[in-house]
Amino acid sequence: MLEQALAALAAAGGTAVVQAAGTEAWTTVRDAVARWFGRGDERRERAELERLDRTAAELEPGGPEPGGGRDQGPEPGAAGSAQARVRQEAAWQARFENLLESVDGDERARLAGELRALLERHSPAGVPPAGPSVGRDGMAVGGDVHVRADGGVAGGVIHGGAHVHPRPPGPPQG
Repeated sequence: MLEQALAALAAAGGTAVVQAAGTEAWTTVRDAVARWFGRGDERRERAELERLDRTAAELEPGGPEPGGGRDQGPEPGAAGSAQARVRQEAAWQARFENLLESVDGDERARLAGELRALLERHSPAGVPPAGPSVGRDGMAVGGDVHVRADGGVAGGVIHGGAHVHPRPPGPPQG
């Protein structure tokens, strides 16, 4: 299991891949990420380029779903796109984590430094590499999010664990 700082770095990597897809920055980010994963092996780098291209295709509005299908949700290109972004961000985070976990000591530190530098070079201005990703359809955060409603309703979708601390009911209103 990776230490928290490396896990956050991997999450930032997943976010960076998804945020860059479909933008002017895509080609540069795509090439840099493929080189990072390839680690000097041209075959590995080509395989990563193909994987990144499949990611970009899936993230296009109405893009292919995994397994070759198309989004058939109630709003084509909206809900499917949000689901694809979440799925791809998690998949790339896992890929970054797996590579970092597969190497030891000095190599892990070197790869983490290279990934950190890659993210600093290619992150959108004003967005810290390990910060949250917030968009029209929701947000992704590598860490804790506290949602609170005083006398109202709060909601969210949870991918992972959740701890609920109910408050005693307030005075009746009406």
